[in-house]
Amino acid sequence: MNRKQNLMRLMATVALATAMLATVAGTASAGGAVVTNGQFSTFSAGGAAGYDIGGHATMVRNANKTKVTIHVTGLTPGASYVSHVHNQACANGDAGGHFKQDPAEAAEPPNEIWPGNGVFSPNAAGIANEKATVHYFANSDARSVVVHWKTADAAPKVACADLS
Repeated sequence: MNRKQNLMRLMATVALATAMLATVAGTASAGGAVVTNGQFSTFSAGGAAGYDIGGHATMVRNANKTKVTIHVTGLTPGASYVSHVHNQACANGDAGGHFKQDPAEAAEPPNEIWPGNGVFSPNAAGIANEKATVHYFANSDARSVVVHWKTADAAPKVACADLS
C-alpha cells in the first residue's frame, strides 16, 4: 500500500470513530460545559387532548450558569403554557415533580428552572421558543423538561423531553 492509501484509510477510520463516539455519547462537553438534550414527545394527557407535540430541549451547564432552551411544535396558537425542568425521566411517573436546586428552598425561580419564566403562548403556527438562565450549575436531579397546558383551574402535563 502506498502513502496516499494509508492516509485515506486513516482518515476514514478517524471519521468512523468520531461518528460512533457522537452516536454513543449521551452528554457532550463543550469548552467545560456539560450539554444534555432531548426530543419532546406527547404525554398521554396531551394525546387525550388532541396534541401531537414535537421539538427539542437543551440544557447547558457551566460552572456558574445553567441555560435551558426549548423549541416546541404542535401547540395550540393563543393557548397558555408553562414549562419546568423536572426531577425524573419522562417515563418515570410522568417526570415526577419540579427540579429544585435546593429541595428546602422555594418552588420558584431561581431555585427552579422555568423556560419562558412563567406563562407563554406559541406563535400562530403553534411553535414556542423559550429559554431560562440561572446562575448555578444545575445538579443531577435536573432530568427532563415538561410542558404544561395552562387552563383556568389546572396545568396538565402535555409533553416531555428527557435531558440525556
